[in-house]
Amino acid sequence: MGRMSAPTPSVPADAGVLDPRTGEHVTSVYKIAEAEPDRIAVIEASGRQVTYGQLAGAAHGYARGLQELGLGAGDCIVLLAPNSIEFLEVYYAAIEIGLYVAPANWHLTGPEVAYIIDNSGSTVFIADERFADVATAAATEAGLDMARCYAVGDVPGFRPLTELAAPDPGDGGAGEASSSSDSPGSWTLPTDRTLGAPMLYTSGTTGRPKGVRRPLTGASPDQVTVPNYYFFAGFDIHGPDNVHICGSPLYHTAVLNFVTISLNLGQTVVLMDKWTPEEMLRLIDAHGVTQSHMVPTQFSRLLELPDEVRAKYDMSSLRTIVHGAAPCPQHVKQAMLDWWGPVLTEYYAGTEGGGCTITGEEWLRKPGSVGRPWKTTTLKILDDDGNEVPVGEVGNVYLQMHGSRFEYHEDAEKTAKTYVGELFTMGDIGYVDEDGYLFLRDRKNDMIISGGVNIYPAEIESEMTRHEAVRDAAVFGIPHPDWGEEVKAVIELAEGFAESEELKAQILADLSERLAKYKMPRSIDVVDALPRQANGKLMKRTLKEPYWAEAK
Repeated sequence: MGRMSAPTPSVPADAGVLDPRTGEHVTSVYKIAEAEPDRIAVIEASGRQVTYGQLAGAAHGYARGLQELGLGAGDCIVLLAPNSIEFLEVYYAAIEIGLYVAPANWHLTGPEVAYIIDNSGSTVFIADERFADVATAAATEAGLDMARCYAVGDVPGFRPLTELAAPDPGDGGAGEASSSSDSPGSWTLPTDRTLGAPMLYTSGTTGRPKGVRRPLTGASPDQVTVPNYYFFAGFDIHGPDNVHICGSPLYHTAVLNFVTISLNLGQTVVLMDKWTPEEMLRLIDAHGVTQSHMVPTQFSRLLELPDEVRAKYDMSSLRTIVHGAAPCPQHVKQAMLDWWGPVLTEYYAGTEGGGCTITGEEWLRKPGSVGRPWKTTTLKILDDDGNEVPVGEVGNVYLQMHGSRFEYHEDAEKTAKTYVGELFTMGDIGYVDEDGYLFLRDRKNDMIISGGVNIYPAEIESEMTRHEAVRDAAVFGIPHPDWGEEVKAVIELAEGFAESEELKAQILADLSERLAKYKMPRSIDVVDALPRQANGKLMKRTLKEPYWAEAK
């Protein structure tokens, strides 16, 4: 059952920052920098910070430099950098002149980054010295011209990033990346300014990652786009008085979106380089943070903190904590709501676009739901033949974000398989209730078929983590000669618990009180830590492969 409404045609006149010179509201980093150059834009956890004027000034310099290298609308650059001011300066430089920006996962190896460079068609590569070995290996394997490789810090063979900044004719040719915050009127803007876009590589479960590449709109970079404004409005995030804290890597779609939209609306962003639970609490308290984007594993780690540590920090500034990317066990979410109040808003969306949202208050009425579709999204549940199924019936979840279409770069076959008409799927299974709320069952690829019965691992994982000894759990199918697959559980034990057959039996006994017999794991294995990406997604394929290899 779908729900559809036409998107609002423009950004409201009161969005963004009030320009004291004109009395008009402005949005985007570049316009806010002109209106309020001394407004604080980004604060790193170390305390280093930049104003909007400094951020935009640096972006203009790098943008002119990229143009002098011959890059123009539709070209791409690859960025291998941690959460930092420099990351955002380069990002806004590229976005200002119609480039695609491909932020590379800094956990990748040199050959894997080389693949992204090659696949995206990038001829300019910018890397941080923290990843020097990976960066040099990637540049060599991709056959890049080293004169077009730039480094934050010292990377052998790379040019200093400051050399990318073209001298500004307006400042006497000083050639510094960051223009003075008190003289935005003297900036020389790059020519042919047009809105670029991120090109993020999905963390697919099979094969090489795929770059999600959207057509450029030709829009001006000086105005936040309508979908971005209403994306935030869907979470009730509006005014420039918000302070956003970023605790996950910027190479993730949602993380990057939340940071850049925050900045485009005049908000201050606090960047964490490495997330730890107490450090996040400290920064929320210190900077009066109002909003963040988080993942369920971060909630679990916060809840593990002793009561006396939690009590040290004031969380009263929080207004909206958005979470998604991975399923959140209901008991974990309930515990966070009990601690922080109904500030948690959950969403279901992907790099590909479109999604659903549910507030904390709604979730308490519809526990387990991921919400109703955004105003700009159509939601339908289809069977394997592409037919819409009745309300309450489980099927394949399909979305459409109005006016938006994407392609997997250089993979027409995968793009085609993803679409039914204008609707696309991320491979999830679920149903819609009579009120239009979406409930997910699992990913189709993760579903276990045992003896002809469909079993959804996410439900079992959520129930297993209720046990005090289970810190994290993964459930998947392994080969069985008669049933096709049997249910296997792999767990990470909580601190203070040691592996034993008695403990495993106790966990299974506890689980049997809440799950039907056919859903029960037939055995449990224990590992030191489950493999999760920084966005909280479980790397289930890594766990499954040894079990299936043994069966061959």
